[in-house]
Amino acid sequence: MSDEIRIRRLAPSDYPPVIVVLNDWWGGRLMADMLPKLFFVHFQETSFAAEQNGVLAGFLVGFFSQTYPDQSYIHFVGVNPAFREQGVGRRLYEHFFASSLKGGRKVVRCVTSPVNRTSLAFHMQMGFVMEPSDTLVDGIPVHPDYDGSGGDRILLVKHLGD
Repeated sequence: MSDEIRIRRLAPSDYPPVIVVLNDWWGGRLMADMLPKLFFVHFQETSFAAEQNGVLAGFLVGFFSQTYPDQSYIHFVGVNPAFREQGVGRRLYEHFFASSLKGGRKVVRCVTSPVNRTSLAFHMQMGFVMEPSDTLVDGIPVHPDYDGSGGDRILLVKHLGD
């Protein structure tokens, strides 16, 4: 058996093992409602799992924008705490970037929560930039109520090839 981390497409059968660990992977934050099964059913071509010896190391749920033909969107990413700091997130993102380019998409967008500074730092390392906003929190442009009342978000964009 290989100890190499393998990237493959997500499948509907991945939903139960992902959803059962999701809140734990976020330190108890309630995140499961943000990831319905429909993503595992309808976005398999652009959503990926990372695994090692049958153990889920991480996953990325993304899709191609239907509104903007040059853009793709990363909806949700999770890395198993046992696999953090091993490049799993980077590999999943790079796989999604390659898929986006292959699909004619040169812009990748995503959001993160202002409380998740680890996520923000990761995205900045991956070459994303923050979208401007009139609201600054600790010098960070925040889009208030972007995901509903109290759902403040930092909007991120990366131009592939930059």
